[in-house]
Amino acid sequence: MKSFNKSKIMLQKKNVPLFNLAFRPFFLGAGIFSIISMFLWSMIYLFQVSPPMYLISDSQWHAHEMVYGYAIAVIAGFLLTAIKNWTGIQTIYGKPLILLFILWAIPRLLFLFGTSYLFIAGVLDITFSLLLIIFISLPILKAGQLKRQFVILSEVVLIIVCNISFYSEILGFLDNGITLGLYGGIYLIIALILTIGSTLVPFFIERGTNHQVKLSKLKGLNALNLLLFLGFFVSNLFIVNPDTSHYFALGLFFVNCAKLIDWYTAEIWKNSLLWSLYLALCFICVGFLLFVGTYFGISKILAIHAFSFAIGIITLSMMSRVALGHTGRSVMRPHKAISFALGVILIGGIVRVIAPLFNIFNYEVLIALSQTLWVISFFTFIVIYFPILINSGIDGNSGRIIMTKGKNR
Repeated sequence: MKSFNKSKIMLQKKNVPLFNLAFRPFFLGAGIFSIISMFLWSMIYLFQVSPPMYLISDSQWHAHEMVYGYAIAVIAGFLLTAIKNWTGIQTIYGKPLILLFILWAIPRLLFLFGTSYLFIAGVLDITFSLLLIIFISLPILKAGQLKRQFVILSEVVLIIVCNISFYSEILGFLDNGITLGLYGGIYLIIALILTIGSTLVPFFIERGTNHQVKLSKLKGLNALNLLLFLGFFVSNLFIVNPDTSHYFALGLFFVNCAKLIDWYTAEIWKNSLLWSLYLALCFICVGFLLFVGTYFGISKILAIHAFSFAIGIITLSMMSRVALGHTGRSVMRPHKAISFALGVILIGGIVRVIAPLFNIFNYEVLIALSQTLWVISFFTFIVIYFPILINSGIDGNSGRIIMTKGKNR
C-alpha cells in the first residue's frame, strides 16, 4: 500500500500542479484580475480613461466585475477545494478545471474592452456559473451531504441567479435586473461569508491560538442571522421599504457583534490570518450599521463599500490560508509580506468607508488612496503566492491526491 501511494505521488510530480486543484488557478486568476480591474477603475474614475461602455455605466461595470469577476473566482477556488475536504470526494481537476477557468477568464478579458463583446461575455459567464453549480453540487450529492450543505449551495445558486438577472435587463428581458444583479450579488456573498464563517472562523481561532479557547457555536444566533438576512434581502431589493430594511440591518448588526464578542481572544493578534478574518467580519458589522445610518442621511455607498472591503479582506486572508494549508506549509507562520498586504487593505477600507464620515478630506483623494492601497495589497499577494500556486507543495504533493478524508464541515 505504501509503495502504491508513493507511486501516485511520483506520478503527481510529473503533472503541472496549476490545474490539480481549483484553488491554484482561481486564486491566481482572482489576484491578478483584481489588480488589473481596480487599476482600470482608478483610471476611469480619476482620469476618465474608459473603454467603450454602451449598455451599462462605468460604475456598473466596476461593480459587476468585482462581484462576478473577482469574488466569484475566489468562491469557486475555495468551494471546489473545501468540498473535497468536507465530502472526501475528489473535485474537478485537469481538463474540466481548465475549461471552467477559461470560461471565467474570457469574459473578464472581454469586459476589459468595454461592452463591445457583451453578448459573448454574457453567454460564457453564465455558462461558467452553471457549470460551477454542477461541479460543486455533484460531490455534495454523491456524499449525501445535501442537507448539511443546503444553505451554502442555495446561496451560491442565488448568486448565479443574480448574475443572470444582470444580463437579462441588458438584453431587455427583465426590469431592474441590473440593480438586483449588483446589490443582490454583494448581499449574497456577505451571506455566504457569514454562513461559512460561522463555523470556520471560530474553528480557526480555536486551532490557531496558544491556549484552549472555548467558543460556543451559537446555533440559535446562526439561525436568527439567516432569518434576519432573508428579511433584509427581500425588503431591500423587492419590497424596497427603507424602514423595514433598517430594522433588519440593526438586528444583523447586533447578532453578528454578539458572535464576534463570543469568539474574541487576544491571541488572534499574534497571527495575521486570524485577525484579518476577525476584522473582516467587523467590517460586515460596520456595513450593517451604516445601512441603519442611511436613515440619518449616511450614503448607502459607504455601507456597500464596507461590505466590499470586508469581502476583499476576508478573501485575501482565506486565499493566503488555503494556499499555505494545501501546499504543506504552516498557516501559523504566514509570510510577513502577507501580514503587510492584509494591513494595507484594512487601511484601504478605513480610508474608503470610515474617513468620509468625518468630511475632513477630499472625497476623490480618499477614493484614489483606497484604490491604490487595494492594488498594493493584491500585488504583494501575487508576488508572494505566485510560486506557491504554480508549484507542487513542499511535501511534493501537488494537491490532487486525497491523502486522508477530511472532516465534514
